[in-house]
This record gives sequence, C-alpha cells and structure tokens, in this order.
Amino acid sequence: MRDILGDLDRWQQQGEAMALATLVQVHGSAPRLPGARMLVTRSGKMAGSVSGGCVENDVVTRALEVLNEGRAVLARYGIADDSELAVGLTCAEIEVFIEPVQASAAWNAVRAALATHAPTVLAVALTPVTLAGRSLAVGVDAGATGTIDDVLDPAILGAARALLGSDETTVLELPHAGGSAAVFLEAFASPLRLVISGGSHTAVVLARMAKQIGMHVTVIDARSAYLQRERFPEADRLVHAAPGKALAELDLDGAFVVSLTHDLKFDVPALATALRSGALYVGAMGSQKTHARRCAELEDRGLGSAELARIRTPIGLDLGSRSPEEIAVAILAEMLAVRSGHDARPLRERGMAASGAGARAR
Repeated sequence: MRDILGDLDRWQQQGEAMALATLVQVHGSAPRLPGARMLVTRSGKMAGSVSGGCVENDVVTRALEVLNEGRAVLARYGIADDSELAVGLTCAEIEVFIEPVQASAAWNAVRAALATHAPTVLAVALTPVTLAGRSLAVGVDAGATGTIDDVLDPAILGAARALLGSDETTVLELPHAGGSAAVFLEAFASPLRLVISGGSHTAVVLARMAKQIGMHVTVIDARSAYLQRERFPEADRLVHAAPGKALAELDLDGAFVVSLTHDLKFDVPALATALRSGALYVGAMGSQKTHARRCAELEDRGLGSAELARIRTPIGLDLGSRSPEEIAVAILAEMLAVRSGHDARPLRERGMAASGAGARAR
C-alpha cells in the first residue's frame, strides 16, 4: 500500500481516473504476497505490481475495462502454458481484485492511520457483485469506519480486531443471502523504526534505502553541517542534538538503532542509551581497536558483558562491502535478518524441502 500512495496522490491531484488492483490470494509460490497493489490510470500509467511482471499486462487491460464499466472484478490467474502469449504464472495461482478508485470513509481512515503510523485493518468485499468494493476500516480504538453489510459487519469486525497490530492478510468466507461472501482483510502494522546516530555518508545512503522498504527513519546528529535536509530528504525526522540525549527521549522498544558517528564522544552515550532500552537491534561502525575502547568506556558507565554483547560490530553482514552504498546494503540486510529471525544464509542452501513447503520465490 505505502509504495503507491505517492503516485495515488499525484494522479488524483492531476484529475486522473484510476483503478486499483490488489493481490488478495496466492496458491503456491508467487513473486508477491497478498496485499501487493498496482495502480492503473485511464491514460495508461501504472505504479506498483501484483505479480512481478507475469500478469501485469492483462491486469492493465482489465483495469481499463473496470474504469469503463464502473464496477469491480475478481480476476483469477492460473499456471500458464508454454505459449509466449499465455497469461499466467509459472508455479502459482493468484486472485487479483480490481476496483475503481473512489473516495470512501474507510479508505480515508486507513490513509489517516498510515500517515500517523497507527495500526489499522482494511476490509474490502470481493464477492458477491452486489457487495464488491464496499469497505470498512478498524483502528486502534477498535471503532469501525464504513460498512460492508449490516449482517456481515459484526463477523468482519471481529476478524479485523483479531488482526489489528499485525501485518497479516486473510480472506473471510461468510454465508450471505443463501450463498456466500468473500471479504479481503489486510492489517497494516506500525512501520519498522530505524534510528541513525550520525549523519555520515553511509547514513545518507542507509536512510534512503530504509525508506524504500517502508521504514520510519530518524537521524540524529549534534553537528548541523551533517544534518541538512538536503542530505536526508527522505528521512521522517531529523534531530539536531547530542545522540545520547536525543535517544533517551525516544521510544526505542522494537527499534533498530545504528551508530555511525566514528566519534566516541557521540558513540558511547548513544550506545549506552540504546543498550539499556528495548531496541531490537543495536549496531555500530568501528574497528576492533575502536570497539575495545568503546566497550571500556561503556563498562565505566555500568554496562555489563551481556549488554555489550548486544552491539553488532563490525556492523552488517559479511558481503565484502567497501563503499558507503555497499556498507548500507550489508547493514540493512542484517537488520532484516534480525527482524525475521533468519540466519541470512543463501536461499539455495535452504534446500528443496523448504521450497516445497511454500518458501516465497524471489
């Protein structure tokens, strides 16, 4: 969702008519997960994807039909044959819901929640055609915005509240008017938070890359020359203050904290604060000699061996990185591995058993 909002806003301001395609179900191993979205304008512009390129051309065709007819459709794509012109995927079946982009109370509530990083759940009716496209949203106050059907709403609300705070999706199948109704639910969790101490060149690249994968990025530096908005145009927040003091005023529970200052007078207070917090990840640049000095100063501040062992240094995965861009990739890769609990080994080493169990294709 977040990756298409910029295009959605811009094209709405330009008066473009748009259709929104949402991947709602995947059976097998597909390039994208449920919740992947794609925008198509009447003039033929597009943003996002639902399959990594396998069915997008057909989705564009159907989206234009949706705009012309003014009604939503649920498109199903199976495994394609060997024909060059066949539409489909190589090893999965997917369902894509395509609807005209229209203002609604539920969508407005979700947009507001995303803007403030508040957890929310969006429910959209897929079938029957009499309900398709109707939506409701549930926020942290557990209140509902919008409606799908007076009879179905209670069950939908219960399922939505159960998902609140996660980043999961599901399709509810509910009895309706002698038949059934399908409702797609998508939960939007608060984004991963990255706090960078030090506005180095590596920090500039890391902030940009982190924003590209949807993280909320805060950059802290006491040196004004390093903390120019021109250097960090994508960052959500710039804090001009001593890192140790600034970090003490932030909620670091579950956050990723990275110290890139190359200066112990900033490095040590920042790490001391981060290590005493509930941060999920604490990393710092520096040589073994620098780290030894850093640990000695942290011990003087009362931190024990268990706390010091939390510092990930040298920071990042061993990718042979040399440039700031390569180092940023290594740092971000390590953070994602920590987030997922994976060991960061090559996917091919996971074996065919994992692939057969439904490992997602890259």
